[in-house]
Amino acid sequence: MTQPENAPDFANLRRDYSKRSLDERDVHPDPVKQLVAWLREAVDAGADEPNAMTLATCDTTGAPSARMVLLKSVDASGLSFFTNYHSRKARELDANPRAALVFYWPELERQVRIEGSVTRTTDAESDEYFHKRPLDARIGAAASPQSEIVESRAILENQMQLLRQRHPAGDIPRPAHWGGYRITPTRFEFWQGRPSRLHDRIEYIRDNTRWLIRRLAP
Repeated sequence: MTQPENAPDFANLRRDYSKRSLDERDVHPDPVKQLVAWLREAVDAGADEPNAMTLATCDTTGAPSARMVLLKSVDASGLSFFTNYHSRKARELDANPRAALVFYWPELERQVRIEGSVTRTTDAESDEYFHKRPLDARIGAAASPQSEIVESRAILENQMQLLRQRHPAGDIPRPAHWGGYRITPTRFEFWQGRPSRLHDRIEYIRDNTRWLIRRLAP
């Protein structure tokens, strides 16, 4: 295979992981609490966007797509993020309400994979988060027909300006087409980089009311 001119030599890129280890005897029996602990460590380590996660969805034909979104809450009920309900990811989640998430923190040589079912958050939850957002973020959410074709950026900027004029006090209502989704996990995998590619992988599988914990080969 001929590489494009000036392309990096990816085949020979190497990094050995050696910062930490992960043992199934040491993890928390509740994977949500284990995730929260790792999120806290990512924040403390100065990770760039520690709550950024890849969201993978599938359409009704099984064709996958993925993008980065931001985690906005995590508790025993699941992990939540917010978006435009007319966007591609929202249409796919409404048609096929299962998703996969990936967190990656290179500063800690860690990643977490999560799989589960998806539901919309309540209107009250969406309202609460929407009104916590900065004014420009609220205006942007109301102005953008996310994932739709637009002729130019100027159209979006003009729409934002119109909304500012209509709401000089900043009282932008949450659009009906904007809100949250919650992923209720059925599987977690915590990955810790280790030397010689013998990485630690600890999996949690939901079994009725409890979580089964087991080690996976790297």
